[in-house]
Amino acid sequence: MVTVKEQYEAYPYPERDPADEAKRLITGSPSHPIEMDHYLWGGQRDWSQPLRVLVAGGGTGDGLIQLAQVLSHAGAPYEITYVDLSKASRAVAEARAKARGLSGIRFETGSLLDAPEYGSFDYIDSCGVLHHLPNPEAGFAALRAALAPGGGFGFMVYAPYGRSGVYPLQGGFGALFEGMAPQERLKAAQKIVEGLPEGHPFKSNPNLNDHKASDAGFYDLLLHGQDRSYSVAELLETLEKTGWQLQSFVTPALYDLERICKRPEGMRDGAAMAVAEQLTGTIRLHVGYAVPAGEDRKPAKSSNRKLVPHLSGVQAGALAKAVAQGKPIPVGSDGVRSTFTLPKAAAGLIAGIDGRRSLEQIAAGARMDALAFGMAWAPVEKALCGWGLLKYSGLGNLGKNP
Repeated sequence: MVTVKEQYEAYPYPERDPADEAKRLITGSPSHPIEMDHYLWGGQRDWSQPLRVLVAGGGTGDGLIQLAQVLSHAGAPYEITYVDLSKASRAVAEARAKARGLSGIRFETGSLLDAPEYGSFDYIDSCGVLHHLPNPEAGFAALRAALAPGGGFGFMVYAPYGRSGVYPLQGGFGALFEGMAPQERLKAAQKIVEGLPEGHPFKSNPNLNDHKASDAGFYDLLLHGQDRSYSVAELLETLEKTGWQLQSFVTPALYDLERICKRPEGMRDGAAMAVAEQLTGTIRLHVGYAVPAGEDRKPAKSSNRKLVPHLSGVQAGALAKAVAQGKPIPVGSDGVRSTFTLPKAAAGLIAGIDGRRSLEQIAAGARMDALAFGMAWAPVEKALCGWGLLKYSGLGNLGKNP
């Protein structure tokens, strides 16, 4: 079998061209500072204090570049340590950082299993890495050991049901191409995938597209020599075993059983999310945030009117106009499509979101007292936070991407 290190030396993933940094910044979850603040620090982090970050298994640098660029743009001090096994991937990440003139980053070639040796960190990012370890639990535990008090963890791991068809192909290709060089494996596998019958689970799965984007994407999806997925139940169990607890998934609505059917009385949150995953059937990735086990921390809520709301993936003006007209708002993620409507009274509040004004200021601008504001804003928060479109963070400059 081609080792994980050999794979990423041959095909750094995701495939990125440092020259593209001049024209776009790739953003996403986890590890956007607004999102981190919302889920890990109640929207109240003091961003004047340096943020110590470990990017564990940083690949070609998407999470690294997002963090460093957004924080630099906001004038928030940071120290980031990037660690990855692949020298080729590290070279791409370094070139991207250089193209943007980013500083404050220490690049290391190594394993995230050695995370505590690199220091103690306020935030740890591990996106798409832990499920490629021979013993993922050891990786979760190593990252927990590297977390500073009050810190948090942003992760992405594969989910099983939305990746239907992937693992039979991985198994077949692993047996068929043993001993072949990565380039030969890729060419042979691409030919077989082209000829798959229409009813093959992989060919019938509309949620999988990485293999179409690049050779690196194809290899990572279908030729990986070390890959496992986590159901919600398995993920929660692993977090518990390794000293973590789930703070939230970034799109909580996907895991809300009430979205699908009535939740049985007495069913625990973890069990309800696991059933929602099974009934949804299209979730490919679990993206979320975790904190040390036993900590009583909650994501940000509008009960604190000092918080600053931020929209992502939607423009305040366009959303406010649709709400004022009583139109249903389309939302979706991982193959799930839905709509919701909001009270027309919320339109003026939504229009007031600019990434700088607090909820208190927005309410005053709309001339709403506390009661009226609460009644109008509660359904906004429930719907938009549920689909990952609204977060709270105290540093207004973070609301605008550079």
